[in-house]
Formats: sequence, structure tokens, C-alpha cells
Amino acid sequence: MNEEREASEGSVSEDLGMLYVVGIGPGLPGDMTQRAKEMIRTADCVIASNLYQEFLRKDGTLPPEDAVADGGTAVASASPGPDQEIIRSTMGRQVELAREAFERVRAGEDVAHVSGGDPNVYGKSDLLFVMAREESATEIPIEIVPGVTAALGGAANLGAPLSNDFCTISLSDKWRGWDEIEEKLRAAAISGFVIVLYNCWRNYERAVGIIQEERADEVPVAIFNDACRGDAGRNGESRTITTLGEATDHDEKVAGMGTSLLIGTHETEVWENDYERFLVTPRGGRDVEDF
Repeated sequence: MNEEREASEGSVSEDLGMLYVVGIGPGLPGDMTQRAKEMIRTADCVIASNLYQEFLRKDGTLPPEDAVADGGTAVASASPGPDQEIIRSTMGRQVELAREAFERVRAGEDVAHVSGGDPNVYGKSDLLFVMAREESATEIPIEIVPGVTAALGGAANLGAPLSNDFCTISLSDKWRGWDEIEEKLRAAAISGFVIVLYNCWRNYERAVGIIQEERADEVPVAIFNDACRGDAGRNGESRTITTLGEATDHDEKVAGMGTSLLIGTHETEVWENDYERFLVTPRGGRDVEDF
């Protein structure tokens, strides 16, 4: 159990563990916060998908897998602290895994529930809070450990496209109806936000069409995959700089859940040096003398 627990508002019972919802960013060692690494390394139980387990083992954040038991549970014996139990997370088991996390915390274990990117950006944090209310688990202490989300990782690779106001919009209509998504897209386009679209494998052409009604075809657009993951992601890291008018001509670049689109404004420009092309959105249109 982690000995460096800090209580935010009230004291936590010594009989309880702690539930950490840990954002690991892209998942590779160089883009994970030190606190995220610490919480995962010292947790009694880590809940993570196979992909994230693979990332976390590469630099020793998780120890090598020694044995796999029924149900996808791996017992790792090379942990820096006590033996860790590592549980495989899948999309269809999130409710079940939340309940298991609560029970483990009640038994005194520290649990690290791993989320890619940042837990608050289309991640797992809301589910844990909703489940805690549903399960009357208000005694469970929860801490969110932030991570680098795809919008920030992708923007860093692209230069400085988010230096002014921006927003993110998910194109997944699993929980939100398309009418609501369309309303948000149109409002963001009219308001002059740089827009980062998540879940582009769903309806990205439809989304681009709506934004085109409010924004010029010449506006720069970037399509990026597996931001900051190099060759370790599902499809391999890539980026394509194009325009809003030609964004839907690059279907082969929209490769799945790891694809995002960054749509600039009338101020966003393509900037080149001797090595590559970048996108830059000036902060308030400032010139050098404004600094």
C-alpha cells in the first residue's frame, strides 16, 4: 500500500486503500508523469488493457509478466514493492472492474486504474465516479492522476496550433446523439476555436462538412495518428497537413480510434523551416513587438 497518501478534504480511514485513476498519456515512458509512474509501480493492483500493459512493461513501470491466470489476471513478482496483481481491462468489463476496484480498496489495497491519455478527456474518470454513486461507495477515496491527451501530444508534434483558444469534440455518437454533436461542431466553428476531433473513425466526413459551412476551405487541417507513440501504437504514428477543403481526400490516414483531426482557424498558418512543416496559431494575432 502506498505510504505517501495525502487527504484532500477529510482524513482517509487507515483500513482503506486508495483508488488512483491514472492517465498515462500516449503510454510511452518519456510522455508519462513521474506521479503516474509512481502510482502504477507501487499499487497493489493495476487494471490496464493489454496494450497499456505492454507499454508500461517496456521501461519497467510494470514488471515482466510471470504467469497468467484464468480471467486475464497476471501475477507479477518483480515489482519494486509487494507482489502486484495485474488485471486485464477490456471495454466490455468496465462496470465489473469498477466494482472489483471498490472491493479491493475496501480490503486495504491501493488500485491503479489505468487510462490512456488523460482520464478526464474521454477517459475513465467519470465512470468511476458514476459507479461510486451507483454502488453507494462514497467512502472510497479517489484520486485522478492527469496525463497528456492526444490533442496535446498531437499539437506538440505539429508545432504551435493550440496557442490560442481551442476545444475538443468527440464524434462518437454512442452516448450523444448526432444532433447534439452537430450543434457543438457548428458552435465551435462559428466561435473561432481551433477544433480537435476525437473518435474520427465515426462520421469524420460528416463533421468536416458541417465545419466547412462556417469556415473557409483554405484553413489548415492536420490528421494525426497515435500521437507520441512512434511505432508502438495500433497504426503507427503519422501526421498529414492538408486543408479543410481537402481533408476528406485522405481516408487512408483515418485509421481508427487513434486518429484525430486538428482544424485550424483563419489565423492558423503553415510554417516551415529547413526540416519540416508545422502549424502555428498565433495567440491573439500578436507580432514580435507585442512580446
